[in-house]
Amino acid sequence: MPLSSYSRVFISSKEYDSKSVYGSRRKALMKNLDSVCVIAGMPTDPGTEEAFVQTWNKMIQEPAFLFLTGVNQAGCYLLLNPETKEEILFVPRQNPYKEFWNGKLLGYVDGKNEVSKVTGIKDVRPVDEFFETVQALAGIRSRRTPDQRFIYAFYFEKFKEDHNDNFKKELQRAIKGSGVKVRSAANILWKLRLPLDKHRVQDAQKAQDITDKAFRKVLGQLSSLKDERQLGLLLDYEMQKNSDGDLAFPTIVAGGANACCLHYVKKDEPLKAGELVLLDFGIRWNSLHSDISRTVPVGGKFNPLQKMLYEIVLESQQVYQSFVRPGMTLDDIGMIPWDYIMSELDERLVKGAKGKFKLLYDKRPHGVSHFIGEQIHEGEPGTRSLDVPLEPGMLISCEPGLYGEFEATIQGKRYCEKIGIRIEDDLLITDKGFCNLSVNIPRTVEEIESLIK
Repeated sequence: MPLSSYSRVFISSKEYDSKSVYGSRRKALMKNLDSVCVIAGMPTDPGTEEAFVQTWNKMIQEPAFLFLTGVNQAGCYLLLNPETKEEILFVPRQNPYKEFWNGKLLGYVDGKNEVSKVTGIKDVRPVDEFFETVQALAGIRSRRTPDQRFIYAFYFEKFKEDHNDNFKKELQRAIKGSGVKVRSAANILWKLRLPLDKHRVQDAQKAQDITDKAFRKVLGQLSSLKDERQLGLLLDYEMQKNSDGDLAFPTIVAGGANACCLHYVKKDEPLKAGELVLLDFGIRWNSLHSDISRTVPVGGKFNPLQKMLYEIVLESQQVYQSFVRPGMTLDDIGMIPWDYIMSELDERLVKGAKGKFKLLYDKRPHGVSHFIGEQIHEGEPGTRSLDVPLEPGMLISCEPGLYGEFEATIQGKRYCEKIGIRIEDDLLITDKGFCNLSVNIPRTVEEIESLIK
């Protein structure tokens, strides 16, 4: 049966051989393992955990599982054995009733090799054999020296009660009494996953191109849009119609003072001429994303105060980027744009325009960068891997912002506004510095005003 017959259960590309790419990742991981490793996909479709909730999102898989298999279906497990070079994929048994509702799924059928053809994994077994298989392998490990009596699983030491932590506990119960411990493989996998291979870079650039085209289209129609909802719907439509359909995250559309709420979700208030509107948006292409923020004038032109503040934020982005290169960590350079913004507010706004300001935070409203990969915020939960040295292939955001109440006298006129501004690009780390994948997406005052007109 052709892959196109399935219901979005295997993420593949038309530009490259996805099965071989996933296979090379599994082989690379096994080279870094010194014991068996098991990884659980999502146990159930997100949105079905509660009786009163039923939602549908095309992308449902645990990112680590997706990175290694491309399988976008709940209820699956992956087992890697570096000693025997075995790769075993465990999938639910075929369920015609569920397929009647949801479409063709990956399902184990005795005597058929259809799942292997789709995924490229030769050894496919039903999920009801998973724990029995792990217990047998734990029995083998139990006869090893004490320092070898462990197996790996994917979970986070400091992040509790998610599905990975629940899987670790289930695994511990299954091998209880064997003397075999469970260790986290998360750090081993991060070393492979944070730097993007050429195929994921290609996907990330495609997402940028789609986002660029959508943003330009929306700017040209901005004057006809009445509220945040209309703007958000149009932006989402323009991105989704040119992609495989999934947004990277729910689009933020925050007009006027609403932009001072960082993850504003209300998104239904009128757009007012003379105010700014902050957009935070992106699209998914295969398993990679774009993550872009722009702040634009609803009426088509920045007023002098808005322009001053916008250009301070834009310059802070450029100052920050001058420090982005291999070997640095995001922690090392995390305060650079915020220090620049504070200095320029004092120089240009307070001293130059006899103004004043009140920020809604103390110097730093949020992180200026995060890693981007299978997750839009990639990295170890909690720390987001901000202490990891940058290396070629890593993709990071660059998103300084400014949020508060501002007042100034410019060219004899007094301006007073509550303003939120954020400008975000996505930077690919290279051997000598970085490449801005978002370079074509308009960001200067002149570009934005021209496109709105």
